[in-house]
Amino acid sequence: MFTIPTEVNVPRFLGNAQIGSKLKRVLWPGPGQLLLKIKANALCGSERSQYYQGTEVTLGHEAAGVVVAKGEGTTTQPGTPGVVFLMDFCGECRSCKQGFTNQCLAKRGDMGFNCDGGYGVYELVRENIFFPVSDDLSLTEATMLLDIMGTGGHAIKRAEQVHSDIESVLITGAGPIGLGVLAMAKLLLGKDIPVLISDVVPYRLKLAEQMGGLPILVTEDSLEQGLNGHGLANPDVAIDCAGKASVRDEALNVLAHRGVFVSVAHGEGLTIENIYRDFVFRELSLLGSEYFTYQELEANLVLLRVNRGYLDQIITHRFGIDEIKTAFDLFFRGETGKVIIEQ
Repeated sequence: MFTIPTEVNVPRFLGNAQIGSKLKRVLWPGPGQLLLKIKANALCGSERSQYYQGTEVTLGHEAAGVVVAKGEGTTTQPGTPGVVFLMDFCGECRSCKQGFTNQCLAKRGDMGFNCDGGYGVYELVRENIFFPVSDDLSLTEATMLLDIMGTGGHAIKRAEQVHSDIESVLITGAGPIGLGVLAMAKLLLGKDIPVLISDVVPYRLKLAEQMGGLPILVTEDSLEQGLNGHGLANPDVAIDCAGKASVRDEALNVLAHRGVFVSVAHGEGLTIENIYRDFVFRELSLLGSEYFTYQELEANLVLLRVNRGYLDQIITHRFGIDEIKTAFDLFFRGETGKVIIEQ
């Protein structure tokens, strides 16, 4: 049996990088719902606007916890550990029926964005977006299944859909998502595949190099110069995790023939007019990659179990919920890998 309080204190994001607290009522799960006691939640760069502009929603979309109560019609038992899929997908639309749950046409919400998420002590979710894991993993490690392995692996698989013989990869942006793409490139394409990764922060590039990436510090070299320095002038795939228009344009320009550009990052744009003449001649492909599908979690769990030591390198800092402002301030300064709030 779990003792569940009627109210708990949760972080309140006031804007201007300030965090207060507020009392939140703990809701009992209704039909099809589970109540989780959250144990770990990873910070994400997509929370920047909410941190600086404020929101009434409790943030946290990379949550892992334990089921403490179940609603009518559910089969998951209290005591089950697991992670929460970001998107509250309907399961009934054309996209969902084909397994494209990240492209749900009747999505009910996004956890931590317009539905209360994992920085609260408890999180109420529909059972269909809860993915159980076994007790051999810590719930901090289990968060790797989400934005790190899920988003990173999905981007690699998107590229493979149009390029079956990938021999080299360029990643722009060595934040946690970029590090996740790097890790999944090594795990899915082979540990010996050259993966070049660029950033403006030496700390993150050092971590990327430790994980087998070939670093390019773009405050000292252009992408082209950095690629040439590693003897790989024209990569088969470029995956954007930076979200800067100028970086996207530069990455497209250095792609090999039949090259694939995959954009994971949101923000800013793309000036394709500057390369359109060669875009057709070189048969380039331009793809978007949004999060990942719920179905990918199962295979990624197998990969995580086998590669825990390698993937754990991405987690560089852990804080308690009472240190959440310190965690965000450090994270947004850029000198971290993945930062986890543990409860």
